[in-house]
Amino acid sequence: MPYRLFHFAGRAALVVVALLSAAGCGGVSSLPEVIWGRRGVQDGDLVRPRAIAIDAKDRLFIVDYTARIQVYDRDGNYLGPTWTTPDYRDGRPSGLSIARDGNLLVSDSHYHCFRIYNAAGVERRRFGGQAGTAPGQLGYVSDVVQDDDGFFYVAEFGENQRISKFDSEGRFITCWGSPGSEPGQFARARALALGPDGLLYVADACNHRVQVFTRNGELVRYWGEPGEAPGQLSYPYDVAFNSAGELYVVEYGNHRVQKFTPEGVSLGCWGGPGQAPGRLHCPWALAVDSHGCVHVMDSDNHRVQRIRF
Repeated sequence: MPYRLFHFAGRAALVVVALLSAAGCGGVSSLPEVIWGRRGVQDGDLVRPRAIAIDAKDRLFIVDYTARIQVYDRDGNYLGPTWTTPDYRDGRPSGLSIARDGNLLVSDSHYHCFRIYNAAGVERRRFGGQAGTAPGQLGYVSDVVQDDDGFFYVAEFGENQRISKFDSEGRFITCWGSPGSEPGQFARARALALGPDGLLYVADACNHRVQVFTRNGELVRYWGEPGEAPGQLSYPYDVAFNSAGELYVVEYGNHRVQKFTPEGVSLGCWGGPGQAPGRLHCPWALAVDSHGCVHVMDSDNHRVQRIRF
């Protein structure tokens, strides 16, 4: 049997395990390179990690269910610091991404805003904060990304099922979307990714699909339907591109990661329900590092798995 070195909260242990087959659809059969994490509230511990972002230095920023944002290296060693948003009594942040200047964008979901932090946890700016349905107001902010021109794209759900676009100073530009299942409508826009083609990819979670738009809100294409077969999706919760332009989708409902071409052709799946290495329990998020490895938030197993897929 092959072996792998797994890291748990900064400590290493050699674990001998048998290869696990990918679940749900074919094409991939491998163990993760690294598994790390331990349930707890001390620095370096995790409680249901729910979002991740990776910067140009391969530092991992992770927010968990306790509302802590923590910083790790790509092997899971805790680097510090740990911080929280100013108030989290109403709920925790649920989205992280890296701004064009390398700072961290935090979707302060229940406070109708997003915040920008440096790597030391110092808040630089806040955008939004006024709840409402009017243009420029925000509902539940699930994710934010910034393009190379400085524009922010904000995914909202709850009362607002839409994408809002702001300039670099926070001035409202436009918004699109409405509640529903028709093309261009949303049912919980969970996450965003800007593709190398310049298009905006949206994880439309409760419609079990990915929708693709221009940066002005014109629908280009969409794919996905409920199910477990290749190309089907069950609650896509996050999306991320690799350097080859392939899109990874983490599926909360199918407990797996699926890889697609930008046109929506399935290239294989990894994972499946469970607690063993290579299995997932309600994963929320994923991100791709500079080595092409995918870091998967294995949320209800309170850990991170790093894979080559």
